[in-house]
Amino acid sequence: MQDILKVIQERHSTRMPYDPQRPISRADLTQILEAARWAPTAHNMQNFEIVVVDDKVILDEIAAIHSPVSPEFIRENYPLLSFSEAELRQKKVGILGNMFPPSWRTPGVKPEPGEGQPARSFPVCPALLVLLYDPSKRAPASGGDFLGHISLGCMVENLWLAATALGIDFHVVSPLANEPAAGEVKRILGIPAGMKIVFTVRLGYAISAPQALRVRREISDFSHFNHFGNKGN
Repeated sequence: MQDILKVIQERHSTRMPYDPQRPISRADLTQILEAARWAPTAHNMQNFEIVVVDDKVILDEIAAIHSPVSPEFIRENYPLLSFSEAELRQKKVGILGNMFPPSWRTPGVKPEPGEGQPARSFPVCPALLVLLYDPSKRAPASGGDFLGHISLGCMVENLWLAATALGIDFHVVSPLANEPAAGEVKRILGIPAGMKIVFTVRLGYAISAPQALRVRREISDFSHFNHFGNKGN
């Protein structure tokens, strides 16, 4: 049990560039995909596909796709930001705002041209996983395919924990799932029109160790025993 908890606690998102000279071995990729294969899914539908991209030419083509950040993201991102480590430790939720440009972390500030838009849609990585599902299918009696979405989350968690156990860094990239970027990714990879990109995942080995402060609520903050509000004291 301690080994499982250790991997869960060490799992993190590594947003920085990865070493382009350190590829992910096919053996490690196979283990990561094996973890996805055994993820729990509603009604055992297994309604997902994964395109593994480790060809540098294709990676460069995908990385060149322009994927601007939406005003909605900037607006809804702000309430989740803390502006010091002390504030983040006190809140126990959200992230530090110092990783974002001024207009993303200050309401009313007009962005400078190109502010926050990297030259590439995502930092360099030796492998990219493009996660897909078919929205025309859904788990039985699951309005909006709520259970199917939970299943996708279980699959991604399995991928992430397997990568962590192998010492491989992991970064979820969501902008490539949105149009028009998603259409470009589908064109490059020959993905059928009916399939939806959930998001993409960068895999690799970070050039430097991540420095981001990680916080979580205490168990007593979210657990209730036998009745909501009963903290079991």
